[in-house]
Amino acid sequence: MTKQNIENQLKQQLLRESNFLFYSAPSVALTAKMKCRPEDFIVEEIPLYEPCGEGDHVYFGVEKTQMTSNGAAVRIADALGVNPKQIGMAGQKDAQAVTRQTMSIEHMPSERISQLAIPGIRILWTKRHGNKLKMGHSLGNRFDIRLRETSGATIEDLRSLLAWLETQGVPNYFGAQRFGSRGDTWMVGRALLRNDFKEALTLVLGIPTPELEGDAITNARQLFENEDYAASAAAWPRGFGANAKLCRIFVQTEGHYKKTLMSVGKKALSFYVSAYQSELFNRVVSARIGEHALNRMYIGDLAWKHDKGVCFLVEDADAETIRAQAGEISPTGPLFGKKMKHPHGNAGAFEQSLLEAEHLTADMFSKAGPFRAPGGRRPLRIFPQNSAVTADADAFGEYCRLTFALPAGAYATVLLREMCKGNLVDATIQSATTSW
Repeated sequence: MTKQNIENQLKQQLLRESNFLFYSAPSVALTAKMKCRPEDFIVEEIPLYEPCGEGDHVYFGVEKTQMTSNGAAVRIADALGVNPKQIGMAGQKDAQAVTRQTMSIEHMPSERISQLAIPGIRILWTKRHGNKLKMGHSLGNRFDIRLRETSGATIEDLRSLLAWLETQGVPNYFGAQRFGSRGDTWMVGRALLRNDFKEALTLVLGIPTPELEGDAITNARQLFENEDYAASAAAWPRGFGANAKLCRIFVQTEGHYKKTLMSVGKKALSFYVSAYQSELFNRVVSARIGEHALNRMYIGDLAWKHDKGVCFLVEDADAETIRAQAGEISPTGPLFGKKMKHPHGNAGAFEQSLLEAEHLTADMFSKAGPFRAPGGRRPLRIFPQNSAVTADADAFGEYCRLTFALPAGAYATVLLREMCKGNLVDATIQSATTSW
């Protein structure tokens, strides 16, 4: 892909979310601002199971403020004098929020954990269990969100919409935060799959987009474009040390794009490939909404049983559509990779056409070397539970309060997007973009 084409695609990211269809009627649309302060976005993890009280592992509740889950784990590990890999967790939580989740560690006195004093982190409780907490050991999350500077839809409108979404479902899009603030993480992943390491590194470090980013990042990118790599390394602002490091490695490797990228490790590269998986999945969700088929099944579909979290092949479309309309099952979309099952019929043909349009084959995700993707199926919709909306006020002014629960892997921002129809502003988006 030429540099001009890449630049054009990046500029289109400004409008990319509006290209994904909404599921509910456009008549209800709230204009609002979210995350004006950390306590405006509260997330509480719903555990898959409770610790039994015995065993070599200590489970502990963590409340963190304006911190990633990995960042909290590193700080806790440093305070305990252990490797961060020894800290177990069930999932990642938003950094720009107040979040509560469970973590675990083996062979550690409970008292040492209870007595930790780390800025931005509170230890809420400790209890022993027999195994390490692992990713996926969560049923979902409860959200308590305050939206400010609201206008448009009334509280009664929102209550009606939430009731509809609880029965009809919310499109299970991957949220915008999955793709970085300029929406390009999936483009990096696509370049990696195509073994176009020059394009991948150029996306990470170059191609200034001042309309999407602040002056400091724009300057660092422009210096990279000007081939002043040392100056670019020095120009990346705080929080982008990994980008600065890549610039220095690029100098050390004498401009070798692949060697530079491979220096960041498998986990980081896999993240970008999984972002590309997410982008392709979102396209399937939107296409299915366009066909009015989020609650309709086709022969050959792979359907998701919401009560069991498993898939099955649809053979009787009429019978399974009745179950879909009752909310028991939903169609699924692709997370391309080695373990992914392929649908038949219309769904299979569409997924194949999606790959062909991207000049890909399904096995490229499973044969992508150190950043290959395992793959799987994901339901095209999810169902919020225990939702409520009220009007309230605090010292900072009036706000609209939303509470609801979502299953693991679902994004609260996608539900908010459905309620605001493109009129939601994230107050925390400043000078941030793709960062390793």
